[in-house]
Amino acid sequence: MISLGGMGTQVAVKLFDATRDKQLDLAASNALNARQIEAFEERIGSISSPQELIADTEVYTFVMRAFDLEDQIFGKAMIRKTLESDITDSSALVNRLSDPKIRDMYLTLGFTPGGGSSANLDKVDWQAEMIERFKERFVLNEAGEDNEGARIALEFKAKAAEIDSWLDVLKDEDLGKFMRRALGVPDEAIQVDLDRQIALFEQKFDIEKLQDPAEVDKLVSRFSAIYDAVEGVSSSSSTVLSLMQGAVSIGQGGSFTAATIDIPTITGGYSASSVYR
Repeated sequence: MISLGGMGTQVAVKLFDATRDKQLDLAASNALNARQIEAFEERIGSISSPQELIADTEVYTFVMRAFDLEDQIFGKAMIRKTLESDITDSSALVNRLSDPKIRDMYLTLGFTPGGGSSANLDKVDWQAEMIERFKERFVLNEAGEDNEGARIALEFKAKAAEIDSWLDVLKDEDLGKFMRRALGVPDEAIQVDLDRQIALFEQKFDIEKLQDPAEVDKLVSRFSAIYDAVEGVSSSSSTVLSLMQGAVSIGQGGSFTAATIDIPTITGGYSASSVYR
């Protein structure tokens, strides 16, 4: 996979976006990923309960990786109990866990409360969406290993369209950090009670604007300028990146041909010093 290390945040995000499709193809060709994708395609449609899902190590691992829960793979008892719980019961485990990724997995898999079957798992379109989610998650995680600012910005871009409220932002560590930086809110704000945090952010930005890709790009530019300034990351406001295709191999045998991307001024009229206050 392509490395984003040593770049300013906005440059890294631009490079990732320009090579995203190629990287998704490379993710699918990775030996381990290819085996898990094949196992998922072959067997997910016949799984009829959380118990059966967890008993199939390859398919279970695929699902956990798709929802960025790889670090919780060994918590099988908790995951099974969560998937079997009834989300309409406020005391159910799925409602008591703080990690929004687990709730997302619960809703996406759609098992019947008590451990019954799901109406989703045997649908071809649903399976295809899960495979795309799996590849996207692999690529995002790989890209973010060498560039923390880019990782946070890319996480925001991936989730922005699904954000409905400031609560969605503040319960997610990466989204919260992104918005604090982009809107010039000090990290100390997390010590304030949740209602006051929400009121503060509502004064600074209309959350409904996140449905507009142009507004998302503006926020990424502001975040990048501020993050790099605060963290001391070297960046350039106008950089030309040459992507080598054909002669240079990356990842699992992938290749690029020569292309040039002109990355425009990243601040969009804002400087780090003017925004972060």
